[in-house]
Amino acid sequence: MLSTILHAFILGFGLILPLGVQNVFVFNQGASHRSYLQALPVILTAALCDTILILAAVFGVSLIVLTFSWLQAVLYTIGFFFLMYIGWMLWKSKPTPQSPVAREKSSPKKQILFAASVSLLNPHAILDTIGVIGTNSIEYAGTEKWVFTICIILVSWIWFFGLAFAGHFMGARDSKGIFMAKLNKVSACLIWVVALFMGVHLLHL
Repeated sequence: MLSTILHAFILGFGLILPLGVQNVFVFNQGASHRSYLQALPVILTAALCDTILILAAVFGVSLIVLTFSWLQAVLYTIGFFFLMYIGWMLWKSKPTPQSPVAREKSSPKKQILFAASVSLLNPHAILDTIGVIGTNSIEYAGTEKWVFTICIILVSWIWFFGLAFAGHFMGARDSKGIFMAKLNKVSACLIWVVALFMGVHLLHL
């Protein structure tokens, strides 16, 4: 059982550590709010979306995506345009000490919508979850499968709470808005790079 737990934690952290769209968004939201609690809608939504994807991968539901190439094409098309839009919104935002991005204007409903979008409209994350977690879960059955699944889900929840806290810690020390301005530009570029990779992949489907 210990080996199952270690396997799940190593696999979970290995998949979630790379700097992706979802991580950038959660960190950005943590940095953008005056209070850490105001980032909770984003944290909980991202964690719940990951939980849904992990459960779908482990129990085989998401294998449908890999079976139909047209479904992959639809996912990548939606994801490409959505990420281009997110990148543009971040690029043109201009946080200042007087009006930081999302500190007052971003409602919990809007935060939840965007967090769900970057989590569920991210084909790379979906296919990674299916291909890696789903494949690795095959070697387990019964109680071990549940332990494996719960441990990976736990990694996801711990990561998002910690990532938002790190963002809040950095943002709280950004009294002039300089850090947030640079972070938004870097985040936009990273998101556009991911979108371009998706566009290239779409052409080869």
